[in-house]
Amino acid sequence: MQISKNKKYQYLFFFILIIYAIFNGGNSNLLIQINFILVSSLFLFCLKDKNYSLHLTNLYKDNQKSILVYLIFLAYLIFQIIPIPLEILKSFSPEKYKIIKNLNTDISNSSISLAPSNSFFQILNYTTLLIIVFIIKMIFYTDRHKNRLYLFLSFLGFIASIIAIILYLNGNPDILIFKNSAYKDASTGFFINRTVFAIFLLFSLISSLELLRHLHTKVSKRNDNFFLKIYIRLFVIFITIGIITSFSRIGNFLFLITVLFYLFNEYHFTKNKNNSIKYIILLILFIDILILGFYFGGSKIIDRFYFLNDEFAKISSYDIDLSRVDIIKFSFYQLKNFLFFGYGSGSFENFFQINFLELGNQYANHAHSDLLEFIGEFGLVGSLIISISIFSFFINKNSYTFINIILLSYTIVLLFFDFSMHIPLIQILLIIFLILNKKKSV
Repeated sequence: MQISKNKKYQYLFFFILIIYAIFNGGNSNLLIQINFILVSSLFLFCLKDKNYSLHLTNLYKDNQKSILVYLIFLAYLIFQIIPIPLEILKSFSPEKYKIIKNLNTDISNSSISLAPSNSFFQILNYTTLLIIVFIIKMIFYTDRHKNRLYLFLSFLGFIASIIAIILYLNGNPDILIFKNSAYKDASTGFFINRTVFAIFLLFSLISSLELLRHLHTKVSKRNDNFFLKIYIRLFVIFITIGIITSFSRIGNFLFLITVLFYLFNEYHFTKNKNNSIKYIILLILFIDILILGFYFGGSKIIDRFYFLNDEFAKISSYDIDLSRVDIIKFSFYQLKNFLFFGYGSGSFENFFQINFLELGNQYANHAHSDLLEFIGEFGLVGSLIISISIFSFFINKNSYTFINIILLSYTIVLLFFDFSMHIPLIQILLIIFLILNKKKSV
């Protein structure tokens, strides 16, 4: 059987997403570099096709200002890692200048970033995000293509959940490079952090529900839709169990928000009433109560939604006598020292160690508040530039679809109370869903 051109490129894109999903969401400098090469190579292959090039041209025409502003943002990130004379650095980053002077070295040039090598790889990551926007608009341009992507993400979430649950039931042993022992009492699978794993599964859950909704309304003579619906319902069950057993409070809180959004939408806004979606939601709630109420204990049903409890907990994984809220407060109060030009993307670990030298090898590598960490990394200048690029997307009323409203609720919660928005895979999935679920202009 001959595979169509679209499928070839789409399957290559799926392969790249698998790499992200298997290796901790692509959250390392090495993986960022590898994925940049893979994504860039796919993009260059796509450019050879005239139709794909035309799609890219149309994307640029429709979003020219937003793309140009984002390119300015990338140029700004490059500026943060360029070594400049100390006298000039003093004007841009007085705090970095003070740090260098306290070292009593003969350094004559330095960058604004506290960790230029990490910042370089973050530039690659943010460039990859832009290229992925181009690829999505080039090769996923029909509803059939979008549903193919949804089916892939649903299946990927199903596989990831099965593996995570099996590992969890066996005590989360470390397997090769997969260090699951950090969370003995939670499902994490290929992900080091349980919240990142839960957020990934939420995207898989939305993919499954949207695919079921499409199959319900689609008029088709194909006979395999009946079995496909059964498979997807099976995927939903295991994805739900994966989210629940992650015991991530933020993940489970957003899971509850998602279920409520779908129920509210089905009862009040959906024109073509889809009872199957309602039954799936009820099944999800039944699984939730059954598993937690009988297997894990009824107290966990409510307890796992109190995600703010985590903010006041000690950071036991780093053996630091600081709560998450302490690190958030520290990040906030330190913003004034790097107010305009930031301390460089990917530099929080160095930023933390400089201010807590007494901790030695013990450190925090994220601020537990993505919003404060992004502002700290980019400064007000960089934050303003990227905000303008993002605002140009949401200023269009066509951007406010049902799915995108759910994603906005995710983004708000994660920006204030977690670090998942710094994970490349979560960034990619957020961008993919926002683009694919934007209404087409008439």
